[in-house]
Amino acid sequence: MVLDNLGDSLKRTIKKIANAVHVDASLVKEIVRDIQRALLQSDVNVKLVLELSKKIEQRALEEKPPAGMTNREHVIHIVYDELVHIVGASRELAIRKQVIMMVGLYGQGKTTSCGKLATYFKRKGLRPALIAGDVHRPAAYEQLQQISEQVEVPFYGDKTQKNAVRVIKEGLDKFKRVADVIIVDTSGRHKLEDDLISEMKDIFKTIKPDEKLLVMDAAMGQQAGPQAKAFNDAIGITGIVLTKLDGTAKGGGALSAASEVGAPIVFVGTGEHSTDFEKFDPSGFISRLLGMGDIKSLLEKAEESMKGKDAEKTARKLMSGKFNLNDMYEQMNMISGMGPLSKIAEMLPGGMSGKLKNVDMDETQNKLKRFRIILDSMTNDERENPECIQASRIRRIAKGAGVENKDVKEVLKYYNMTKRMMKGFSSDRKMRRNLMRQLDFGK
Repeated sequence: MVLDNLGDSLKRTIKKIANAVHVDASLVKEIVRDIQRALLQSDVNVKLVLELSKKIEQRALEEKPPAGMTNREHVIHIVYDELVHIVGASRELAIRKQVIMMVGLYGQGKTTSCGKLATYFKRKGLRPALIAGDVHRPAAYEQLQQISEQVEVPFYGDKTQKNAVRVIKEGLDKFKRVADVIIVDTSGRHKLEDDLISEMKDIFKTIKPDEKLLVMDAAMGQQAGPQAKAFNDAIGITGIVLTKLDGTAKGGGALSAASEVGAPIVFVGTGEHSTDFEKFDPSGFISRLLGMGDIKSLLEKAEESMKGKDAEKTARKLMSGKFNLNDMYEQMNMISGMGPLSKIAEMLPGGMSGKLKNVDMDETQNKLKRFRIILDSMTNDERENPECIQASRIRRIAKGAGVENKDVKEVLKYYNMTKRMMKGFSSDRKMRRNLMRQLDFGK
């Protein structure tokens, strides 16, 4: 998980509050010190940490809990509120026609993020295109061209041209009638130099982009704040993209940079694949750090993975109590489409994710892949009517899938267990009503 050390420290603080017999001044001061230590170790800006500490202590000692909420619950809520505030406001990019200008220093993951952003809009049903506006870095053209081929979106660049504004204008002319979202990669530098600032301003004035996104490596620590301010002063950034947040213990500095400049974090890069790119939701992110899970993001991932019609079909199957191997296969495809199991587990609330802590996620992921291969080796009739799968069919399926007989039996055992669960679900009227309400059935 991102910022594991910070998350573990904050979870211990929450547990300390939850287990306290009384919430008094002594406990409040103790938890404030714990939070200060955890945030400073993660490189959160010192000034912000002190402001946060003061607010938590003041609110915890002076505010009375709302009706129906205990003192312990109220203090936990205060900690949650103030931590959400420190990482800035929430904002989503509009799903519409637009031009997006990507800026940042060298080595921050800017060009890679262009490809991830294109994938994001493509999955939303829009037509993205990429323009190679970095005319100074020798490999920038080839890198963005390769990324465009990988994510299957149109690309424009000119290796012979050293005028970034001209290249970008030509790209905009090419794509303005055939693309919905035009993503412009721009030049970086090892540090903020006058020529970089000047070129950025020229591009900004010429193309008048709808969005100006600053890409920053989460490992920058407290250097992220001054960098974000400099870019913001130059062109007025509208959002921040944080990269490599999954691989650093010092991500707190980059997270707090958003609060320092008043520009929201809009996306977080969480891995190497084009789909390892999440919309940043401050409340969901802090919920995960505190061990409360992030059910909203989990449901969004499921919705993206399972198209509306498939979701309705599966829901009706659940409510009818009918369930076969084709349904199980669709479920496995949905789970695979949601990303690595380790990232899905992060979004589960503490009690559920805690049970999965000692589970080997890689082994479980490999088992799911093996199950799908076995299901692919079955005929459609066998998947529709699993009861017909006897010894001779098991041997044939195992041979076709390149596995042992016991592996096929394991799939059938898992299917029977899942089917029993589905029957239990179909007989639970309350759960059925909730599902219908969530999917807008029967209104």
